[in-house]
Amino acid sequence: MALLNITGQRYIAAGLQGDFQIDIHGTPGNDLGAFMDGPTIRVHGNGQDGYGNTMNSGEIVVHGDVGDITGLSARGGRVFVRGNAGYRTGVHMKEFQGSRPIIVIGGSAGDYLGEHMAGGVVLLLGLGLEGAHQADFVGTGMHGGVIFLRGEVRGIGREVSILDITEDDRRFIEGLVNDYTKHFNVDVKDVVKGNFKKLIPVSSRPYGTLYTY
Repeated sequence: MALLNITGQRYIAAGLQGDFQIDIHGTPGNDLGAFMDGPTIRVHGNGQDGYGNTMNSGEIVVHGDVGDITGLSARGGRVFVRGNAGYRTGVHMKEFQGSRPIIVIGGSAGDYLGEHMAGGVVLLLGLGLEGAHQADFVGTGMHGGVIFLRGEVRGIGREVSILDITEDDRRFIEGLVNDYTKHFNVDVKDVVKGNFKKLIPVSSRPYGTLYTY
């Protein structure tokens, strides 16, 4: 199925179930694929905010950039973005009954990447980046999941530990990079050899000492 001349229409594919593909030509509006459970959406252009909001399963592939809160509260499925993402990518993302949401960003992302993450994976490849990522407050309030990033970022939340990746991590990243290569018909396999860091939460209750009960 193909949708042509899309110019900001919201909620496309929201709540859809099943195994089928939608090709969108243009710029879809907010909440593309919200609560989606199964379909594959390919956006041949840029995207706006909230893609994959509370998604259960399926795949969203964006051949450009996306806006803010990509993957908000996602419980499963995968999002691939060829270019850059806005603020709060992966915010409140979680794992649910064995489902593990994954977001792969080819370029860079804005502040509060992985904010309050409770599960899932965010992979930031840093393709075409000159210098450090400008993202600040990365992982603020994070209490689950993992962020893999290539290169340096401006600021890390105090709720996060920074580790070197393991060989198992590198193999996992390689699988996602191979999928990225296939989706966008680009050869970036050598990026796997780059300097990746692994960000994980320090605690499963980062604000536990602030509670009054």
